[in-house]
Amino acid sequence: MSLYLGLISGTSMDGIDAALLEIGAERMHLHAAAEREWPAALQRRLRRAAEDPEHTGLHEFGELDTAVGVEFAEAAEHLLRATGVAATEVRAIGSHGQTVLHQPRAAMPFTLQIGDPNIIAERLGIDVVADFRRRDLAAGGEGAPLMPAFHAAAFGAAGQTRAVVNIGGIANVTLLPAGEVIGFDTGPGNCLLDSWARRHLQQAYDARGAWAASGTVDPALLGQLLRLPYFARSAPKSTGRETFSDAWLDAALAGRRLDPVDVQATLSQLTARTIADALTGVSGTVPQDIYVCGGGAFNADLLTRLGAALPQARVGTTALCGIAPEHVEAAGFAWLAHRYLNAEPGNLPSVTGARRAVPLGALYRGSAA
Repeated sequence: MSLYLGLISGTSMDGIDAALLEIGAERMHLHAAAEREWPAALQRRLRRAAEDPEHTGLHEFGELDTAVGVEFAEAAEHLLRATGVAATEVRAIGSHGQTVLHQPRAAMPFTLQIGDPNIIAERLGIDVVADFRRRDLAAGGEGAPLMPAFHAAAFGAAGQTRAVVNIGGIANVTLLPAGEVIGFDTGPGNCLLDSWARRHLQQAYDARGAWAASGTVDPALLGQLLRLPYFARSAPKSTGRETFSDAWLDAALAGRRLDPVDVQATLSQLTARTIADALTGVSGTVPQDIYVCGGGAFNADLLTRLGAALPQARVGTTALCGIAPEHVEAAGFAWLAHRYLNAEPGNLPSVTGARRAVPLGALYRGSAA
């Protein structure tokens, strides 16, 4: 068994997740995991950059790239200290970084993750694999989502139809049938819910979805939001905060006089509805078991709405499969680092739309030895 350390901050930008994953020839095991909070001022700058990229200059971008690299290095150091694992015991770190802009369908497609891996490699003396998304983009893919390959390795079961639903800032689904794995971004996960809670509750998020549960869904607003062409687009597809922004929501709310709690209820229904539509729309059948991961796994209102939309399925979290929902993505990037160092592809063309399976990432040496 070899140890790999994974690092990621998702589109919610609520913290840096770090995980130590033991990987052997025939099995993998989550050794330990932890979360590091963003410094509040840096978190505000990151959210501003993602929300308004056109006004983020090169100087600000450079500072953020360095600052995120420092925070990622400290998250890794904290996890190693907490577990008593020496840096020499870790084969490599898989660092996803922080996505600030994702434009796979632009005239010149690109995806942008920051968090200088040189800083992580220098601080810890461990090899770092980073820049996971751009090789898939170069091969004609969307560069996202990348977790379905890991979901298949960690949660697939012969003879069972399963789905993994990752509800981070953006939600994505992975269908694990007997044949080809399918996965794509469905639309907003927590991003609009969290932003609306920050605006009206002055809280980082709506704990367990209690506020949303106390509101009433507005059918007219829900219908307008669902008319966004992205929802009707066929897979492969991926999206980000640049599409599901506060400005997009504010435009839909213009001229409407709605209680903020009813907007929150509608946003929760939007997330649940688009996930359910995605799961049923691809194959026409509902998976037997649905395992939820990401921050949305702790939103009781959201899981209730998802269960109501998919009454034929058993809805639980990935904890039932051995990995706590908050640690899945970090473990996944540890696994992708392992794939890279073993010269194995990390993407699934059936998911991203790439022309072929390719290795993902670039190597930053931690030491000269």
